[in-house]
This record gives sequence, structure tokens and C-alpha cells, in this order.
Amino acid sequence: MAVQTLKDLLDAGVAGRTVLVRSDLNVPLDNGTITDPGRIIASAPTIRTLAEAGAKVIVMAHLGRPKGEPDAALSLAPVAARLGEELGRNVQLAGDVVGQDALARSEGLTDGDVLLLENIRFDSRETSKDDAERESLAKALVELVDGDGAFVSDGFGVVHRKQASVYDVAKLLPHYAGALVATEVEVLQKLTEDSERPYAVVLGGSKVSDKLAVIEALATKADTLVIGGGMFYTFLAAQGVSVGNSLCEESMIDTCKSLLERYADVIHIPQDVVIADSFSADAESKTVSVLEIPDGWMGLDIGPESVERFAAILSGAKTVFWNGPMGVFEFAKFSAGTKGVAEAIIGATGKGAFSVVGGGDSAAAVRLLGLPEDGFSHISTGGGASLEYLEGKSLPGIEALEG
Repeated sequence: MAVQTLKDLLDAGVAGRTVLVRSDLNVPLDNGTITDPGRIIASAPTIRTLAEAGAKVIVMAHLGRPKGEPDAALSLAPVAARLGEELGRNVQLAGDVVGQDALARSEGLTDGDVLLLENIRFDSRETSKDDAERESLAKALVELVDGDGAFVSDGFGVVHRKQASVYDVAKLLPHYAGALVATEVEVLQKLTEDSERPYAVVLGGSKVSDKLAVIEALATKADTLVIGGGMFYTFLAAQGVSVGNSLCEESMIDTCKSLLERYADVIHIPQDVVIADSFSADAESKTVSVLEIPDGWMGLDIGPESVERFAAILSGAKTVFWNGPMGVFEFAKFSAGTKGVAEAIIGATGKGAFSVVGGGDSAAAVRLLGLPEDGFSHISTGGGASLEYLEGKSLPGIEALEG
């Protein structure tokens, strides 16, 4: 990635300068309480480094999917409080995005201060498809910065979006890749251009349609492609097997049949599953062969034989990419498959494999299931961006830094 980095900015000196930072602080909330602060923890080092170097730091971030207007339920207030705890310093929260309060607070910043703007998606121009609208918001954001300001892109989870705070701001200020973005791209380049073999990919999640492009892209690069999660049942249906009430994308059955035919030597699917009579944490459950899912029952996890088989495959891998859980890990009764496969990846890592957890639900599973984060070589903060990169798509936020 031929871009200037945070180190380049620090070498040039940031004391007394205002630096706009785009972070990914889109954490899950439960009635205003942050349930997984992973993205805040990952974003803190770049912000801390700039503040400690004497910069006046203005952070831009989003939360959820507001409809281009203020929504109290999606305020960044709890994020500001948690970020302050992580940084060990006060983090101001502006009451708006680029309004009077944001402007007044930005003008009052002193060296080392950190200001978090309110949810950037409260302004409809952030996600507009109209270039002029996005540019107008970008210009308003730049007005918060003094004449010697800079922009640091550190929200890898949003670099695949052509949005004002990600793409357009980079066109208006000297721009740099934050530590998080630089590391993520370096890791992904290793997965696509310099992967040591055997190379194993583990994919889970709900829908085949969400992962189709990455399956197509990686099936020709990987030695092994393990498939679990809800999307597995569409592959099962493609073999003419009844899946009961399990999740199944009827429109994708022919596609899955084609994938199984073309990549028969690469794709591996479960042989047994844990089924339930309803989608609930306390549902009646039992383990059966994939050929014996009865009507009215649904698969919610892969079975122990499949875990053992997948673990054997993964044990000899030198590179592993994992994106998507093997089952409904949020329910303890249906978490064993995800935990077992994750432990197998940890075991491979301990033997020298380079392992990457592809963000999103996989990263959440690592934390929820109490698995050691340092058991993996890297845990990504951007599931969608990672997948699009692996699919070979361009990432607008990275292109803007290269320009």
C-alpha cells in the first residue's frame, strides 16, 4: 500500500495541529450499554498516539444505521465515555456533526484534547450517492480543522464505503493511514499474495449470497475451504438432502450445486449437525447425521464429528482465514461447533500457522466464548472490508489514501 502512514505524520510533527481521525466505533449496544468494546479498544492506540504527541484530535465515527437525522438511541454518548476510559483522558462529545456545538468545541481544543463528533450518519450527506452532497459535508468537516490540519484514516471497517468522512475528506487534507488500517491491509496482502501453504479457509454465517464472491475468489487460492453456519444448509439442499426447517436460500441451491461440482476437492461440509425443535436458547436438541434432519427441526450448529474432522484438516495448515461462526454461538447449547473450530485454529497457530479472524461475528464469538485473543495471529476489525478485499474489489477509502 503506497500511502503515507501515521509514522510519517508523527515524523512531520503534530503538536498544535488539528487532526481529523475516522475511526470505526460501531459497537453493539443493549439498551445503551456497550456489550462488546472491541472496536473501541482497537481504535484507541492511534488516537492516543496523536493526543500524546500534542495533536488536537477530532474523531469521526458512526453507530448503527440512522436515517440521516439525529436518533437519540444511536448517540455516541456511551462510546465517548468508554473511549475516554480506554484513553485515560476526557473525551468531549459534540452535540452535532458539523453544527455550532462541533465548531465551538473544535475552536476550544488545546494540545492533547480529544473531541468526538456526534454520529456522522446523523447527517444524510455522509452516505449520499451524490458526489456534491458528500463533498459539501467533507468541506464542513475540514472547516473544523486549522490550516495546518491532517486526516488519518483508521476505520478499516468502513474503508469499503465511498462516504464523506472516509473518502471525500481524504481529497481535501493531507492524508495518512492510521496504524489499524495499515496493519489490516498488510495482513490481507499476506492472505492474498504471500500465503504459506497449506492454506485453509473457514467460512460460516447465515447466507451463501453474502459469501458467494469470497467463496469463488478463495476456492481457487486455498487448499481447503471449510463451510459451516446457516449457509451450509443450502449446500446440503443442493445435494438433494432434506434440511427440515433449517435456514436455506432456495435461490442459491443451483449455485451451491455448481460450487460443489467445480471445487469438490476443496470444499468440505459438515457430516453431522446439532438440531433443535425451535430457534431458542433452551430448545430441545439432538445430534444427527446431515442425512437425518427430520421435518420441523432446524440445524443450529455443526456436530462433534464434523468438529473433529475440521480440526484434523486445520491442524496441518500454515495459513488460516476464518470468517463466520459454525452455529448460533450466542446460545450456549449451540456454541460447541464454533468453539471447537476456533480452538483448532488456535492449535494450528501455536504450531506456527498464520491465522486471521475476519472480524464481525467471528471476533465477537472469540470474546463471548472466552477464547484467548492472542491465540490468533490477527483479529480483524472489518469483516465487510476484509471480504471485499479478498474478493478482489477496490476499497474507496484505501484508493483515496493512495491518491
